[in-house]
Amino acid sequence: MPTPVFLTVDTEFAWRHHRAGLDLARVYERSLEPAGVGVTYQLARLRAHGLKATFLVDPMPALVYGLDPIKRIVGTILDAEQDVQLHLHPNWTDARLDDRSAHAPGNLTDYDRSGQQALIEAARALLVDAGAPSPVAFRAGSYAANPDTLEALAALGFAVDSSHNGSMQPDFSKVDLAPTHMAPLRHRGLIEVPVSLIEDRPGRLRTVQICALSASEMRAALGHARVAHHAAVVIVSHGFELANRAGTAPNMVHVRRFDALCALLEEHQAMLPTHVLGAVPPLPLDRRDAPMKPHAARYYWRQAEQLWSNIVAERAA
Repeated sequence: MPTPVFLTVDTEFAWRHHRAGLDLARVYERSLEPAGVGVTYQLARLRAHGLKATFLVDPMPALVYGLDPIKRIVGTILDAEQDVQLHLHPNWTDARLDDRSAHAPGNLTDYDRSGQQALIEAARALLVDAGAPSPVAFRAGSYAANPDTLEALAALGFAVDSSHNGSMQPDFSKVDLAPTHMAPLRHRGLIEVPVSLIEDRPGRLRTVQICALSASEMRAALGHARVAHHAAVVIVSHGFELANRAGTAPNMVHVRRFDALCALLEEHQAMLPTHVLGAVPPLPLDRRDAPMKPHAARYYWRQAEQLWSNIVAERAA
């Protein structure tokens, strides 16, 4: 049977650009459309390869910058016939334009159950006001979710969460599942669809993410999932991830990875079809999918690639 693939793009204003005092136009550009390789570029590549993706949009910057920029990005995604679901960084609730250092606690796990539920409900209302269909899927900012988060989501009628990331435990991700658990399951009232992982060195987990794995590692991880009959694969990216951190130039290492991934998924779409979190197909919920084991040659190749990325691509003006 085919292995469903969920391409997920966390779509948010980067706090670093707000903190730097940039105006709205530059915060938007450098966070969402940096250097011509942002959301619009990604949507175009997805369309060219016939792929589906979920863009998890954080609407909370609307509390500072107004709803118009959120309407703009939501409209861009929906016009491309891709999926919009909910993302949430709560630090924006106390952010201000006249004091760029002001912010609320930054992780949902900093709040109790009722506080989390109120934040999620408010964020959902903002996203719908920005033109999105009422979301049914969620990912916490920085993967900072815990059992209270899942129970709050279930109480609010959400069907799917994709916050569990074992590589981020215990500092951020606090969902009560084992770090290596990456198979979908019914948990605390909804379907948890964890982020996929590899074991890049013995005992060390790494997220299957555009900026985290080389193209060869992603190819191998997808092959491993297919051969091992994994219930699903969840790949992470960000709206700004294909550019340097300043948002001023493409990071061509990351662009090539994204393009290679799209081409690979198009080539193998019969066995690795892309789906969206807003319409999750029936999935087996009893699997014990295991991360791919370390491979020294791929690891050291990525280390060399990352060195080039950090020295050259990240410093490009």
